[in-house]
Amino acid sequence: MVAAVERAHTIGARALQVFADNPTAWRRRAEPAAELPAFRDRARTLDIGPIAIHASYLVNLAGPEDEFRARSIEVLASELRAAPGYDARFVNVHIGSHKGTGLDGGLERFGRGVASVLAEVDSGADAAFLVLENSAGGGGGIGVSIDELEAVLEAIAAHGADADRIRLCLDIAHLWAAGVPIGDPEAVDGFLTALEARIGRDRLAMIHLNDSKAPFGGRMDRHEHLGAGLIGVPALQRLLTDPRLAGVTYYLETPGMEEGYDAINVARAYAIAAGRRLTALPRGATKVRGTRSRIGSKAAAG
Repeated sequence: MVAAVERAHTIGARALQVFADNPTAWRRRAEPAAELPAFRDRARTLDIGPIAIHASYLVNLAGPEDEFRARSIEVLASELRAAPGYDARFVNVHIGSHKGTGLDGGLERFGRGVASVLAEVDSGADAAFLVLENSAGGGGGIGVSIDELEAVLEAIAAHGADADRIRLCLDIAHLWAAGVPIGDPEAVDGFLTALEARIGRDRLAMIHLNDSKAPFGGRMDRHEHLGAGLIGVPALQRLLTDPRLAGVTYYLETPGMEEGYDAINVARAYAIAAGRRLTALPRGATKVRGTRSRIGSKAAAG
């Protein structure tokens, strides 16, 4: 854990997204990690933050299976309770899937599930925001558009949850795959204008910054190195420098973190924001598997 903070600092990242536990298992550790105090101290010393916890990939509050949803509530509440120990400002979770049962039912279950989660977790000064991530749309995923994100927030409010504890995360590759037109600066501007008018700029806390291997509207979650995918540099530059996003934190979710591509993509993010020409990626870079690079930067805009 401490090495992750050191790595972020070394490669020029200023924020960090971590897993608080195994992201593909229901079982949660009984005690906090032994390294947690050292992790907090080093992150404070190096000014790495905000820290985000990415919730377990198993969590699905929108599905029809009662037992699965109950376990999802338990695990997500556990992630939120763990967050203060990490000095984590955000707990990010996928909105989830209605599993073929229809959007309306999925929204109702999701709103009820979020209300149950928040009811189990204290809302003190050090409590993390629950940050909801948009979907690429495959397999009945919810939250593919501004319309659906607005409906998600309405469903949560309908079950009495505290709206001040909820924020949004926009995954750029998910937007693209869901068919949201963000492939050029003008389209990005239109999207941000609509988001601000209908949901509010203050509700957006995080951006998962990535390019996409998936075709536009293909509903596939396929992340790519910055500037090497189908979204392209002009749109990414607007997303990195639009002053309306100055209060947002960007977290890379690009391939090959364990192979050193974290440093490459951090450098590419800063180069894109500054309008500098990108250097060529190493041979074979676009064949690197994995999408969960968990390092980031505070907003380059503003």
